[in-house]
Amino acid sequence: MGAGGRMSAPTGKKTEAEALRRAPHEKPPFTIGDLKKAIPAHCFEKSVITSFRYLIQDLIMAYALYYVATNYIDQYLPHPLNYLGWAAYIAVQGCVLTGAWVVGHECDHDAFSDYGWVNDLVGLVVHSSLLVPYFSWKISHRRHHANTQSLENDEVYVPRFKSNIRNYYKIMNNPPGRVLVWLITLLIGFPLYLMFNVSGHKYERWTSHYDPHSPLYTERERKQIIVSDVAILAVIYGLYNLVLAKGFVWVFCVYGGPLLVVNGWFTLITILNHTHPSLPYYDSTEWDWLRGALCTVDRDYGILNKVFHNVCNAHVCHHIFSMIPHYHGLEATEAMKPVLGNYYQYDGTPILKAMYREMKECIYVQKDEGETKGVYWYRKEF
Repeated sequence: MGAGGRMSAPTGKKTEAEALRRAPHEKPPFTIGDLKKAIPAHCFEKSVITSFRYLIQDLIMAYALYYVATNYIDQYLPHPLNYLGWAAYIAVQGCVLTGAWVVGHECDHDAFSDYGWVNDLVGLVVHSSLLVPYFSWKISHRRHHANTQSLENDEVYVPRFKSNIRNYYKIMNNPPGRVLVWLITLLIGFPLYLMFNVSGHKYERWTSHYDPHSPLYTERERKQIIVSDVAILAVIYGLYNLVLAKGFVWVFCVYGGPLLVVNGWFTLITILNHTHPSLPYYDSTEWDWLRGALCTVDRDYGILNKVFHNVCNAHVCHHIFSMIPHYHGLEATEAMKPVLGNYYQYDGTPILKAMYREMKECIYVQKDEGETKGVYWYRKEF
């Protein structure tokens, strides 16, 4: 180590064997200050104009897709080819709206602008339009960032222990079962988390993002939850009237289908950025914020990296400095790599392969045999 805590950076892309090698779990030889010094100062600057440019760009693309789909698919594609046209629209529109979701997510961390009221107004509109309760999500998501990889306190995607494995996990532990679990997770996983806290931190009583009196929130935050709920109800009322005017099938094709794709992408992205055979979890005897924040992994989604505003391939940076806007995320990541050294985790495994592998390899967490420290690793053996 030299000045600023610099270490030799990994060179080139990791092989799969290297990517699966256990990440360092000891206290790192650098500090958050060392990482901040390595990043150019302008990466921390937020431009409300630039942020709005990305948002407007996504909305223009979404409107263009909507215009083409509603004016040309049924008119120019004969039955049943029009079904393929709508399927293509739903898939592509879902990707574009996921990008808009990511820009809205910037508001959760005050990375959209330097103005809190702008962040909350934009975040409320974008998230509510995609049926996500903005303030409710903002609060629980920030708690996740504050407790990443803590077995006791992380807010979401808390891993299982072997003693908690139920029989249906064993029944589904085969190729068809893993595919089915992924399909169900991508289809309804995020709504179930919001409504019923499925896969979330366990509380003593029923928990929901829509309940102002949920243990997720403090008394001071309850009014914000009500605002989120009212905004969601307003969108649902608008969709109800749209169904009356245009019909359910039209609304599903134009909005409902793309929304399912958005939820699927968001669920997949967050799972794969936090679930990996190389990543440790910590109990309260070992956990600290920096070690937890380092336990994420950057992934490569190809051309979708750009569509998703690099939320997938600059996720390590996002967890360490969540106030950095997405348009500086890659530059900040590259600047940090020499300091992070082997603490930087990247896996370029093709996403479909990674999905299957992680479902197979990351079933529960457990300490190494004879280990007394509170460091836990993923296991697959029952």
